[in-house]
Amino acid sequence: MTPDDLLRDFARTRASLDGEEVVYGWSGDVHSWAPGEPYRRLFGFEGVNVSRLLADEEEGGYRLLTREAAFYLDPATREILETWQGKPVVHVWNDPANLRLRPFPVPRTELGDQVCFSLEIPLAYPSPLPVADYPLHSADDTYRALELFQFFTPAAALAGGAPSVPATMSWTRMSPWLPWMEQGQRPGGLTFHCRGAKLGSYAEVPERTRAYIAGRHPEFARAPEKWTEPNETSWTYFRALHPRGNPE
Repeated sequence: MTPDDLLRDFARTRASLDGEEVVYGWSGDVHSWAPGEPYRRLFGFEGVNVSRLLADEEEGGYRLLTREAAFYLDPATREILETWQGKPVVHVWNDPANLRLRPFPVPRTELGDQVCFSLEIPLAYPSPLPVADYPLHSADDTYRALELFQFFTPAAALAGGAPSVPATMSWTRMSPWLPWMEQGQRPGGLTFHCRGAKLGSYAEVPERTRAYIAGRHPEFARAPEKWTEPNETSWTYFRALHPRGNPE
């Protein structure tokens, strides 16, 4: 297959070629690791991504327009947390979380009657939270993380001509401590381990999650209408909440 073919099939799996909104929901857990310490399951994690795919007329390929909300849960009760160890929890409100998709040899694996697209995304860039300004909340002046995605779709569906195909997904993320955890430069970090699926509509998102979004940021129930940048991340969102650092 050509890179254009691979990208088109991946785009049908991740989103929909006709520009219709696509909703992914996922759930999982967040584990801590640190030298000399046992691994600990600190949080449950659940979220929703609402996207719209547009052809990129300027550079070729596609533009994926998305908003993404996700929430840290008590690991036992699975209730949405508002505090952790006396600290306010800052949930994920990434608007936008956009992505340019250009033709490239997307890793594609045949797994019996399934096809898997896998993406390995190492990240390293200047941290939005410099240690000098955010000594309690930042581990390094360089933000480093690793995002690992797998998207699975039936081979028979992919062989058809539908603009969107059913899909399930897995996601693993290795990252520093979250800023609101106030771990400073303590060695260690977090591993997110989640799985989810392309939903039929936003109505299939769990009612508790829909209610939480509706009560705080109802715009996250819809995909963006137009491309904007830069993207929001947990680190830039925390900076916007605490622009001077050292929040009390």
